[in-house]
Amino acid sequence: MAAISSSPQPRAESARPRQRLRPRTWRALLRLGLIGGDLLALNGALIGVYRLSREAIEASGAILPSDPVAIMRFLLLFNLTALGIFASHGLYDMRRGASRVDEAFKIFTAVALSAVGGIVINTLLPQIGSEDLPVTRDLLVWSLAAALVGCVVMRAIHRAVVIWLRAHDIDTHRLLIVGAREPGQLVWNTIRRRPRLGYRVQGFLSDSEPIGSTVEGLPVLGRTEQLGRVIRATQADEVIIALSGRSTQDLIEVITLAEDEAVSIKVYPDTFQLITNNELSIGDLSDLPLVPVKNAALDNPWNRTLKRALDIVVATLVLLFGAPVFMLIAMAIRLESRGPVFFLQERVGMDTEPFWMLKFRTMRVDAEQLGTWTTQNDPRVTRVGRLLRRSSLDELPQMINVLLGDMSVVGPRPEQARWVEQFVQQIPRYMRRHKEKAGLTGWAQVNGLRGDTSIEERTRYDLYYIENWSLLFDIKIILRTIANFLTGKQENAY
Repeated sequence: MAAISSSPQPRAESARPRQRLRPRTWRALLRLGLIGGDLLALNGALIGVYRLSREAIEASGAILPSDPVAIMRFLLLFNLTALGIFASHGLYDMRRGASRVDEAFKIFTAVALSAVGGIVINTLLPQIGSEDLPVTRDLLVWSLAAALVGCVVMRAIHRAVVIWLRAHDIDTHRLLIVGAREPGQLVWNTIRRRPRLGYRVQGFLSDSEPIGSTVEGLPVLGRTEQLGRVIRATQADEVIIALSGRSTQDLIEVITLAEDEAVSIKVYPDTFQLITNNELSIGDLSDLPLVPVKNAALDNPWNRTLKRALDIVVATLVLLFGAPVFMLIAMAIRLESRGPVFFLQERVGMDTEPFWMLKFRTMRVDAEQLGTWTTQNDPRVTRVGRLLRRSSLDELPQMINVLLGDMSVVGPRPEQARWVEQFVQQIPRYMRRHKEKAGLTGWAQVNGLRGDTSIEERTRYDLYYIENWSLLFDIKIILRTIANFLTGKQENAY
């Protein structure tokens, strides 16, 4: 859908108090804090024990490397190995209510494997022309013990910080419980006893209790078939389905209603016996087991990190090497018509957050007064603008949006808020597009679905991309976009 307005428009105020940072940003910062704490504990233990044992090490005839680069090389390889081991043990999953005993066992295993990895790295260093570090039995034992204690202490501090933030309504989740009978009440009472989990339960959805009544002090907000509307009204982040005595088809229908919205979904195991779906994995909420419905690939923080790294590399290269092209385009726009070279338009991005999208101006300055939808041979498009649109060069400034983190190089194209509100009512699962960052190009666009084409078809392509994401898939889309540009195969670009 074409953007036509160059003048910023006021943002609609949300009924929900806005946090300064988006929930995913908070989660990323908290995860970075967790990683930093582990690295501090591991390196502090290793370096601290070495310093305390230096005299004993030298007395035994061992000598520390004189070249500091050798020590830094070992620490770099050791830290990368330790991070991989900790991540593979699920120690950065940031699950709410995860068992601390289970976490302690995972930490012990991860620290022990990291120590083994450090020994292997140290043994191989001479093979690459670097000095190795002297390792004694006492040094290894004390380093392992100190690292274990350090990791546990740092995670306890991190947990205390998270609890404090959640008490101040940061890193909290708005939650709906589907089902107000015994299973739903059990979920509610479990959460109510544990405010540190950071859940803000909005209410029940029930087919057995009157709407507006209260169950265990919690309001009944609607029927199960109204789940999508209630999610939007309460701006919920998560849904727990705790139904009993329902058929498999009923349960799947409720899950489908929730999947239409940008929320995470969990099922209470009372209904788990009804599901034989490979897309489910076991999780828990403190001592209450739950079954989370499998999320998209990009819900994995490491996948998001890979995608963000690709975005930064591509955007930086395009902005650096494309600067002369930017200047020529800007001059051509100003020579043909008076007005701004760029225009800003508010679009809806990830988690339905609005952002200002940049483009080269391709229409007359008064285009908005003459229409709202771009069509083929649109008279509002300037001659330079028509060339820019056909080649998609008008989209290049969005690389700035990519660097700012508002967009990704590849993803669903962003729409204006008014169209999003309309499409949500018309197209099933449309809001699932907004679980990820909007993109400069996408799977729908490289397949010719752009401009005045079917929104339903575009949505199907966007959802396929989200549910089947891989770094290779992103690279494939980028290469196809470049190929379409070079060959002039820009379908429906006008």
